[in-house]
Amino acid sequence: MLQTGCRHFSGYKPCGLNDVCSQGCPSRDLAHPRILIVHLEALGAVLRGTAILPAIKRKYPKAHITWITHPRAAELLHHNPLIDRVLKNDHQGALQLRTLAFDETFVIDKSLEAAGLSQISIDTGVLRGFKVDPASGAILPAQPEAQELYELGLNNHKKFFVNQKSEVQLITEALGLPYARDPYVFNFSAQEKASIDGIRKQLQLKKNVIGLNLGCSPTIPYKKLNFNGWCQVIDELIMQTDHDASILLLGGPEDSEVMAKLYQSYANSVIPTSTHQGLREGMKCVELCNVIITGDSLGMHMAIALKKSVVAWFGPTCAQEIDLYDRGVKILSQAECGPCWKRNCSQDPMCYDFVPFTALVEAACASLKTKVLQASPVDSSQLPTVDLE
Repeated sequence: MLQTGCRHFSGYKPCGLNDVCSQGCPSRDLAHPRILIVHLEALGAVLRGTAILPAIKRKYPKAHITWITHPRAAELLHHNPLIDRVLKNDHQGALQLRTLAFDETFVIDKSLEAAGLSQISIDTGVLRGFKVDPASGAILPAQPEAQELYELGLNNHKKFFVNQKSEVQLITEALGLPYARDPYVFNFSAQEKASIDGIRKQLQLKKNVIGLNLGCSPTIPYKKLNFNGWCQVIDELIMQTDHDASILLLGGPEDSEVMAKLYQSYANSVIPTSTHQGLREGMKCVELCNVIITGDSLGMHMAIALKKSVVAWFGPTCAQEIDLYDRGVKILSQAECGPCWKRNCSQDPMCYDFVPFTALVEAACASLKTKVLQASPVDSSQLPTVDLE
């Protein structure tokens, strides 16, 4: 008798764990319940969303997990041992989803698109997270557990100044899952791990490597420093490290121009990396670093996922929503108008102009010395200057 409920069964050919599909297979793994996660973007949010996977497995040890996401974000979910199937939000992925049924569906994104995808499958089961009012198109909580996260999105005062929970905790609880401050889940393949050492040798990196994440998504472009800001950071790093650390420039395609300008200005002091080889190549470059200086962006979430020391600055967004897992320092912009979450801003100077650049560098250098960073927001007066040995 075939075990079609086995986690490894496809009906196409033997799964590779045994030559014959049968009830007596020693690798048989009957999966239940079947869970769909609908989490499309942004890229950093999808990577952060992997922190719910251990909670799902705690509640449902035998769960079979399907995750549908933006085609680009799917790269971040490859080789994840807690996900059984990754679907892309494209024509092919939608066709695949139409053939499947689930016991529970977790909709994390507050969007019509995510809600629509949650209804494509034959049976969505119990809907958790968020849904849409079909009459008005308004986003609503699907279950009472999602009410707190829902209300934070409707009240700036509560979101900016009252709430002290991280976004991971809020999402986990909104889905009715047991929160235990689980980490992000990201895995390199064996081939990727082997190539990382080759990149390290090719770039001739020193023992200490400080990564500068230059970019962020275009949604809130003020979450990244401008060219002059990065120049101040690099000048401080050169002075404080006395060239005893490699400075690695990190970013995506949209950061190519500023990376080229910085390399032109600091050719003997910084090392550029490729901005066009994809997210997983970017993760490899982050893996090379001991500490990352970054805004609240995908690069920050990459560093958190890879358990790096993180020095993250915050201006327009809420520092308390990010969990650095006791491996980082949050530096707050001294602009009086933040947080604001504005996508467009005409202030002059901007919040990134009020970042204490010396504090960023001192925190990064301290992490190289101690390998431990405190997680609470600090200002420059609380951070000692550290000489590297």
